[in-house]
Amino acid sequence: MLVDSHCHLDRLKLDKYGGSLDQALQAARLAGVEKFLCIGISLENRQRVTDLAAKYPDVRASVGVHPLDVAAGLATEDQLVAWGENPDVVALGETGLDYYYSKDDLAVQQESFAIHLRAAGRAQLPVVVHTRDAREDTLSLIREHGCLENAGVLHCFTESWEMAKAALDMNYYVSLSGIVTFKNAEELRDVARKLPLDRLLVETDSPYLAPVPFRGKPNEPAFVREVAKFVAELRGISYEQLCEVTGENFHRLFRKA
Repeated sequence: MLVDSHCHLDRLKLDKYGGSLDQALQAARLAGVEKFLCIGISLENRQRVTDLAAKYPDVRASVGVHPLDVAAGLATEDQLVAWGENPDVVALGETGLDYYYSKDDLAVQQESFAIHLRAAGRAQLPVVVHTRDAREDTLSLIREHGCLENAGVLHCFTESWEMAKAALDMNYYVSLSGIVTFKNAEELRDVARKLPLDRLLVETDSPYLAPVPFRGKPNEPAFVREVAKFVAELRGISYEQLCEVTGENFHRLFRKA
């Protein structure tokens, strides 16, 4: 089963589909995608992503506040736990730390991340984690506040093997996006070769980061096929096996999906 484990369906660029999300999802289905995880990033878009998950049987949602959206407001633990009771919500996040784009609000980012981690433990849901230029603090907060039984995923992973290994040791999964296909991503390709197959996911992070051969164009869920084909070749396994394994991993991690 080919799954796009991280996409922003409410933000897709739909010009080529005449503005129709239905057509964009159908194009992905025709490319072999059987399930989509639509990611919440703020208090403001929570309702949109859960509405999409309610509308489409093959779409599920996460809810949370992205580290670059904390200025617009934080969710409380109780709010996150309550939102997680929605049958279409399978994870909390996208949460985490981003020190690349924002270094003025590190304490607020850290507070928000800790809230999500604690709420996930209470709700018995996995966490979708964004991390950039914040390796030590990300791992430290997971150790301090995370629930290893539910754990989560480091999405759109671009960090070192050492960080990946530390996350794996805490029962986390690692998700690869189109970045792994970029010409300058050799270190990430090395990580992709080393990851245990039973902890690997693939994603688009659409509408961002379209893989080769679509780099520079708006990304869309159908392009997760290119990520999966590329990673399968890196690993020396068939595309079909890669889809089967990552689909199984998705459902093991996101148990409500």
